[in-house]
Amino acid sequence: QVQPVESGGGLVQAGGSLRLSCAASRETFSSHAMGWFRQAPGKDREFVATISRSGGNLFYAESVKGRFSISRDNDLNTVYLQMNSLKPDDTAVYYCAVGRGIAARIEYDAYAYWGQGTQVTVSS
Repeated sequence: QVQPVESGGGLVQAGGSLRLSCAASRETFSSHAMGWFRQAPGKDREFVATISRSGGNLFYAESVKGRFSISRDNDLNTVYLQMNSLKPDDTAVYYCAVGRGIAARIEYDAYAYWGQGTQVTVSS
């Protein structure tokens, strides 16, 4: 199975934290960069964070820098998105994506496979 599977979304108050997880098959995960995107109602899907295959290169959207942290566990074939100091503007469906290559990329079309998404709702 190539499609990654997200989990960990939910409802949280502003200022709270959530950790999203994304699991993929070993074959898929071990050979590719991974990324997180999000899509709020009425808006385009936007880049959130990405991590290279080795985990050595990370990039974040300006809107989440200092609050979100991406990491990966190559033994568990899982990528995480730790989200702290959440704001109502972070409310969106969060999508995990498998990169086309090993490099961390911020472009939407640099990703080949997408999960179904997990809802994150931040109340004020």
